[in-house]
Amino acid sequence: MGPATAPHQMASHQTAPRRYVAFDGPRRIAAGAFADVGLAVKQAIDRGEAAEPVLIFDAVSSGTVEMDFRGSLDDVRARLDKLAPFYEPEAGKADEVEEPAKPKPGRPKLGVVGREVTLLPRHWDWLGSQPGGASVALRKLVEQARKDSEGADAKRRAVNACYTFMNAMAGNLPNFEEASRALFAGDRDRFDEMVDFWPADVRDHAHALADRAFEGGKR
Repeated sequence: MGPATAPHQMASHQTAPRRYVAFDGPRRIAAGAFADVGLAVKQAIDRGEAAEPVLIFDAVSSGTVEMDFRGSLDDVRARLDKLAPFYEPEAGKADEVEEPAKPKPGRPKLGVVGREVTLLPRHWDWLGSQPGGASVALRKLVEQARKDSEGADAKRRAVNACYTFMNAMAGNLPNFEEASRALFAGDRDRFDEMVDFWPADVRDHAHALADRAFEGGKR
């Protein structure tokens, strides 16, 4: 496999330490922290118990990660140790690492960044009449919208994560389309029925992801 994908390409909204799961075909061969999974996969490959390409997923978002397994175990460990801070952010901190950006207008010390917003004149008139001006009003509106949509956003992310994993691991398996329709329709009984005969490890991980999807993204 090639180098690990850039962390900012992995869409996720986790605040707890990330966990990963690795599959060799339909068989799960490792699960846990980023470096632990990488070393376990390397050892499985060296023992002849796994054949590349091994698919490694973020256990929550189902984003895929590529790891470089060339060289010795120590070589792989050294590469994983360098990447681990990007793939295992501290709890409560943003987990998307972006490339350094050019300075922009705003108050960066306060975390405020200026970007272009295009509105109609009547929108600007209304914003300008609000206490604190347009910027304060916009921030309040965005925060309220975030709170109002938090449950729906979490559910959408959970459904998408489950589908992403299913598409990668079960796209060619029987009942994939029916299981997908049940997932998006919120039909848990139908979903369970459709995935029941999939390989055990694929089925079990799909069930774990579906649990969050059917519970509105919680857990």
